[in-house]
Amino acid sequence: MSKNFPLNHDQLSALAQKYPTPFYLYDEQAIRENMRRFKKAFSIFPEFREYFAVKALPNPYILRILESEGCGADCSSLPELILSEKSKISGQRVMFTSNDTPAEEFRYAAKNGNIINLDDITHISCLKEALGGSLPDTICFRYNPGPLKEGGNAIIGKPEEAKYGLTREQILEAYAICQKEGVQHFGLHTMVASNELNPDFFVDTARIIFELVLELKEKLGVRIEFVDLGGGVGIPYRPGQQPVDLTYVAKKIRVLYDKFIVPAGLDPLAICFECGRPITGPYGWLVTRAIHEKHIYREYIGCDASMADLMRPGMYGAYHEVTVSGKENAPADHTYDVTGSLCENCDKFAIQRQLPQIERGDLLIIHDAGAHGRAMGFNYNGKLRAGELLLRPDGSVMQIRRRETVEDYFATLDFAGLDGFTA
Repeated sequence: MSKNFPLNHDQLSALAQKYPTPFYLYDEQAIRENMRRFKKAFSIFPEFREYFAVKALPNPYILRILESEGCGADCSSLPELILSEKSKISGQRVMFTSNDTPAEEFRYAAKNGNIINLDDITHISCLKEALGGSLPDTICFRYNPGPLKEGGNAIIGKPEEAKYGLTREQILEAYAICQKEGVQHFGLHTMVASNELNPDFFVDTARIIFELVLELKEKLGVRIEFVDLGGGVGIPYRPGQQPVDLTYVAKKIRVLYDKFIVPAGLDPLAICFECGRPITGPYGWLVTRAIHEKHIYREYIGCDASMADLMRPGMYGAYHEVTVSGKENAPADHTYDVTGSLCENCDKFAIQRQLPQIERGDLLIIHDAGAHGRAMGFNYNGKLRAGELLLRPDGSVMQIRRRETVEDYFATLDFAGLDGFTA
């Protein structure tokens, strides 16, 4: 059974006449409803915050939609901070979690009252220097539990091999330093998975963090006011996979909350997530057209999109369902590699995939591309990145990012300077 797509074949064909392929399409109503389900699942806590991972889908129209649903923003760079600000997400609704951070980015986040989440103990002095000798009133640290947390995958790696966060010993020292520096409010953060489908993984992460919250209170007298359990919630890319049951996760974490946090006198403690993929991932699609076919040792279908538009399959070996528009009910009796035109053999959206017969001109829908899709695009081989379209609740479609042009690609080059250049 094929995955859902919000337009029928005639509607998509008409859309592709107005906006030539490839393009991304996002479903606003589905994203809104999904965000509401996410918030409802965690409404059993005194305070819950979701900081949408801007890196997943850095488009101000999407951010404005999520802001209107009460969502904050998780940022890791100056442009992401600016995007959030322009999308009306400001102050402590922004979590600035970066690593190897330039001083000017610390200053920008501090000036706007964003929560600064430090990735290393040495960053305390770097932040203090960047801010002219003082620290913000609120500080958060990213904890790396190392071998205490089993798991990891090709995307983020094992915790003990990842470049992120502080060790347990460093965490204790870091909060002690900030106490002496006069910091008044503290948070604790971790991020140890990506695209994880086991709900108990997130429950176990909460247990580790709650235990550290208690240790910080007992040893240092530090009261943690919020814990950010990171993101990493996966989506069912492959047939037969099930989505993470967020209601189950929330209820299990609430049991731990009542066991650890409430008796310690630390209630209320805000519970935070910084998910991107499970919010928008299932409700974005890359639409591309079959423009070539090739018959050698395998059967190939060549598309007008490439790995420059969606790098996940080539970079991670990630699976994305592919639907041939108008042939959803046709027998999948052909085996294809579905490829792009990049000069790299890993530029394949599907490998040895069973699909209906594909002809030149057919529209292909690549599913679950609403996170880490257009955001990870690049210009290698001089490829121009796809535009983005938004399906509104009333059925209309608007362009929220135009496709790149040759002029965009050359915009940072000074061709005029070539006249006086001697090679």
